[in-house]
Amino acid sequence: MRVRNPRTGAYDYEFSDCTTAQIIQCCKQLRKQQDAWVRSGITNRISVLQEWKQAILVNKEPLIGALATDTGRTWETQAEVDWIIDSIDKWCTIAKEFYDQSPYWMPYPLTVVISPWNFPLALSMMDTIPALLSGAAVLVKPSEITPRFIEVINRTILSVPGLHPILSFVAGDGLIGATMVQQADLICFTGSVGTAKKVALAASKRLTPLLMEIGAKDPAIVMAGADIELAATAILKGSTTNAGQNCLSFERIYVHESIHDALVDVLLQKTAALQLMADHPTQGDIGPIIFEKQVLTINTHLEDAKALGATILMGSHQCEQLHGGYYCKPTIIVNVSHNMLLMQEETFGPIMPIMAFSTVEEVIELANATQYALGAAVFAATIEEATELATRINAGSISLNEGALSAILHSGDNLSFNVSGIGGLRIGKDNFNRFVKKKTINP
Repeated sequence: MRVRNPRTGAYDYEFSDCTTAQIIQCCKQLRKQQDAWVRSGITNRISVLQEWKQAILVNKEPLIGALATDTGRTWETQAEVDWIIDSIDKWCTIAKEFYDQSPYWMPYPLTVVISPWNFPLALSMMDTIPALLSGAAVLVKPSEITPRFIEVINRTILSVPGLHPILSFVAGDGLIGATMVQQADLICFTGSVGTAKKVALAASKRLTPLLMEIGAKDPAIVMAGADIELAATAILKGSTTNAGQNCLSFERIYVHESIHDALVDVLLQKTAALQLMADHPTQGDIGPIIFEKQVLTINTHLEDAKALGATILMGSHQCEQLHGGYYCKPTIIVNVSHNMLLMQEETFGPIMPIMAFSTVEEVIELANATQYALGAAVFAATIEEATELATRINAGSISLNEGALSAILHSGDNLSFNVSGIGGLRIGKDNFNRFVKKKTINP
């Protein structure tokens, strides 16, 4: 399979797709080793994960290089790798506390992880690390759009004797993912709604448990008394990190009518300072659109919004091609309404659609008018006011006077509502309940 470089547009990498027979054999081998892994105990599993962390540190630069080539970005990639290294420590601490409560937790023997292209390493490892600590064997298939890091991560796995018998990353397309789903005892999927439905249908035939994070359309709400400077800074960062290709991005912004124009003015000033990273991967702020097909979605949403009366104050009217890659400037749009695709469907670009509201009841209705309900943010004069509003927003994780805190506060809980996901808490100490079944032994 050929892989496109998002900065140049060239197909400059190839990998061999696994066969169905190879996947089935790999699953058999993982299952064969899993019993010894779980019986080795939590102390040993923590020790092995710590050894893996050291192997990742040794290979940190090649790992960053592979990920940066596949995604076309730099600082987000460095942060992604650092986050994983930090996550291993945090999950090991949480696992020790969890297993001290009861020794009779039984893992699903083989966990399959299927992950997307926007954060290739982080979203592969977010479920892999706790699954391993639970005692499961794990087979991971990252997106075929961003597969270059697989060579490096498998090298780190093979360097840890206690790890490689129970963990493997494989490269492949949707057909390989479908084969994996048929072999799994537990499925962890992160990706689009369309693919999620296919995975869920396949899992239902074997009644295989599913853990899913699917999509989002996170709102940011700015109340009349909010700190405009603080809110604008957080909204800009939350909307444009990784060029908006982030499930926790702000994709709907609601601002009280009394400060709407003032906030837009501040946001325009801050946005004007951001530059595309088209000329050099370390110069600028906004990287390319990673997946070529995502360009069509962004362009369609922008065209639909303009046709229905929205006004683009700054940014791109369409994604532009520079040096072979596709880029979208941070884009501020006003005069938006909920009949626009931009306010209904996941855009996955650095787009900031801003809508004024007049009452608390109105903004609650607007924020909750979506099939998605992953995260949200509330900016208000006091934490008490923000908290009161947050209790009425239908979302799994709500940040107060900041954005996407669930991705930073590793110990906090994070649950997907509505069609944003199923399967319990993904972040926080209770996460381990997703990967185990409790055995009761009656004397």
